[in-house]
Amino acid sequence: MAFAAEKLQSDDALLDAYSASVADAVDRIGPAVCRIERIGAGGHGSGFVIAQDGLVVTNFHVVGDARAVRVTMPDGAAREGRVLGRDPDTDIALVRADGSFADVAPLGDSKRLRRGQIAIAIGNPLGFEWTVTAGVVSALGRSMRASTGRLIDDVIQTDAALNPGNSGGPLVSSAGEVIGVNTAMIHGAQGIAFAVASNTANFVISEIIRFGRVRRAFIGVSADTTNLPRRAALLSQVTTNTAVRLRSVEKNSPAAKAGLKEGDIIAAIDGRPVTGVDDLVRMLDAERIGRETLCTVVRRSGVSRVVVTPVARS
Repeated sequence: MAFAAEKLQSDDALLDAYSASVADAVDRIGPAVCRIERIGAGGHGSGFVIAQDGLVVTNFHVVGDARAVRVTMPDGAAREGRVLGRDPDTDIALVRADGSFADVAPLGDSKRLRRGQIAIAIGNPLGFEWTVTAGVVSALGRSMRASTGRLIDDVIQTDAALNPGNSGGPLVSSAGEVIGVNTAMIHGAQGIAFAVASNTANFVISEIIRFGRVRRAFIGVSADTTNLPRRAALLSQVTTNTAVRLRSVEKNSPAAKAGLKEGDIIAAIDGRPVTGVDDLVRMLDAERIGRETLCTVVRRSGVSRVVVTPVARS
């Protein structure tokens, strides 16, 4: 009986610690989460403030082609915002809301995520404003097809319950950092939802701020992050233990013309390690368009050096 009582107390303590972690994260990020409505077009979604001067992150499919949106904060204050830029390929959009904001939601490093880590979704589902759901990170490095038909790489899968209206809201870690932007759920499935990783969102935001759009070099592959065996790392002369495995190579693409194939592992680009899909996305920036790019490729037959010349993504 004494053992059972001690175990019950221990379980209660663990539950209290879990609840406290979730509540603390919500207290930290919740005030920066907003409701976003297209002005004159109907429909709504969620977003979150990332800078005190009114930069707000949301989904592309929340703002659509709208130029202006209404941004409503948890205290009821409503401001008008204009869409600075949108990237349909990653379902990310950036809005500038009028005024200044005391509460912001910092973007964390999604590369540090682990499966099983607590994941908290905050948003405005089905008209129920500023709702919190919690679950875990179910899988990392997923791919999901965007509305443009292109694959969004490095997507986080979670079992935190999402519903229409959650789109564009933050997926938050127990440390109170945004680890993803909630973007989709699977209708008819329970416990399967997706978020664009924060590192991908950060890249897109930086491009929009600098250029008003996302410029990309295109080689025609989709990929997953994978472990890099120690022998392969030594042969390819990189010091990391992860790399990128090609899931598919588009026909007649620059990658296909260069000889890259499904199953190839890209360990480095121009001598710089490629530790994950977010590295691949970041490295294939506009500066590489039309420029010969050396890929260090690991195959069963050994390590190869393959030269690819990216083209501009249309």
